[in-house]
Amino acid sequence: MDMKGIAVSSGIAQGKAILFEPFDNSLDYRLLPLSSIPAEQAKASRAVTQLCQQLRNSLLSLEPGSTNYQLVEADLLLLEDTEFTSQINSSINTLQLSAGAAVQRVFYHQASEMEALDDPYLARRAQDVLCLSKRLIGTINGAGGERLQQLQEDSILLAEDLTPAEFALLPLNHIKGIVLKTGGITSHTAILARAAGIPALLSCNFDKADISNGTELFLDGYHGKLYAEPNEQELAALQKQLADDQQRRTALAHYRDIPCVTQDGHHLTLLANVGNLNDIARLPQSGAEGIGLFRTEFMLMDAVAMPDEKEQFSLYCEALQLIQGKSLTIRTLDVGADKEFSCINQPLTEDNPALGVRGLRYTLRHKDVLHTQLRAVLRAAAFGPVRLMFPMVCQPEELDELFAEVEICRQQLLLEQKAFADPEYGIVVETPAAVVNLAAMLPRLNFVSIGTNDLAQYTLAADRGNPQLTANYPAFCPAVLQLIAQTLTTAKAAGVTTSLCGELASDPCIAPLLMGMGFDELSANAAALPEIKAAICEGKFSEFVALAQQALQCQRISELESLLSGCQI
Repeated sequence: MDMKGIAVSSGIAQGKAILFEPFDNSLDYRLLPLSSIPAEQAKASRAVTQLCQQLRNSLLSLEPGSTNYQLVEADLLLLEDTEFTSQINSSINTLQLSAGAAVQRVFYHQASEMEALDDPYLARRAQDVLCLSKRLIGTINGAGGERLQQLQEDSILLAEDLTPAEFALLPLNHIKGIVLKTGGITSHTAILARAAGIPALLSCNFDKADISNGTELFLDGYHGKLYAEPNEQELAALQKQLADDQQRRTALAHYRDIPCVTQDGHHLTLLANVGNLNDIARLPQSGAEGIGLFRTEFMLMDAVAMPDEKEQFSLYCEALQLIQGKSLTIRTLDVGADKEFSCINQPLTEDNPALGVRGLRYTLRHKDVLHTQLRAVLRAAAFGPVRLMFPMVCQPEELDELFAEVEICRQQLLLEQKAFADPEYGIVVETPAAVVNLAAMLPRLNFVSIGTNDLAQYTLAADRGNPQLTANYPAFCPAVLQLIAQTLTTAKAAGVTTSLCGELASDPCIAPLLMGMGFDELSANAAALPEIKAAICEGKFSEFVALAQQALQCQRISELESLLSGCQI
């Protein structure tokens, strides 16, 4: 049986199904018979022991001192607190509660006390305590988290959804594919899966196939299909695809260490989009010439507190050391909209969060957060080639305010006699307003980078994460191409370097077209770089220019799709 979904990360994967249900929170509120109390206490104790062991195993794969490591350590300390486990046993004994209900009662009481504290750090920890209670109840109920840590064979993970924190803890050496019921092509899971080079299918309703743990699955990340127990004919075809895919990946390794130059001698700089130090450490495998987008908000995904200046400075310096003299483009925190973090204060509710306090709008309203990051970046720039990029800049007034804050930080560092250097400054062009206002902002900028995910969202008035809109409002459409071309023309006239760091750059079919439009630099997911380089190296620049000219004449999405499907580049 096959099921369709949105293919967000290409490739073919084969493996056993693993159903991930980390938060099975079903509770039994019935009064326990007295005779069942010892067994229920044993069940709770066993779950605590299992979860502790699971967390200790997680620590082995995390960097000591990292925010992820600290978060797991904090959970372990709570679970190993004998007073805490004693309260759970007491609730089972005196109130005759089930193990799950007792855990919920004790953890909720603890979280309520923490939430009432004046200390904002401890108050925020209340949510972590509630999250831990869900995991413990899930362990009592035999949920999938434990099974995940014990994987010994190639598997395809199936889940309702997957948070970035859960993704960070996946045993990626055994997870060969990911299938979710939710999500779209630009969701965080899609970005993380592409960065890790794992085939992924989102918005796939796999319930109808009645898949259980251990079911043999094939994931076709090229055509957006999931096969459960394929028949003999399907199996033969899929195994051939898998062999071809592995052969193609082996062949692409040839391009890793050669220059990205067309057959008629034009060079394209290929940079990588990254979210953490692990991504950067893997860059030598991709052949990236530097980092075109470091999404610094990803360092907040699992953070228990906002990283201070020292922590951020160390992080950026370590990134510089890992890329050994290549350029590092740091994007300031792009929080808000669909990116929520428990370690910083964000608006509780907004009617239209994508149009609300996000990106630079957030950091300009929280100067302490902005100053911490600016000071850390300025200091790191003294140790390597750093470019600093600001998200969601729409108009020159925002740049005026921003550079005033940069100057404040520079003066502070001068007074404190701390070494620093000025990085190159740039913005992410991701709104139609930024395109229209670009000429007025360019005199203050060294470079611009086009973020096509948001540019398409704001141009087409279509939520980038809404799977119902993905097919009808793609980023690769005439309206967005015209805005990209306008940005290029404006920036080149002013002599300002222009890059593109959106998901369009990661498509090896579209990258040659973008080069033909005039880009000298693209930044894409690291896993996609070998295939992009192959497409560039195997073609001629003159062909790319002709393709781009034809694309810019297209008035319909279907014409663009037809153009790409018919080209022989």
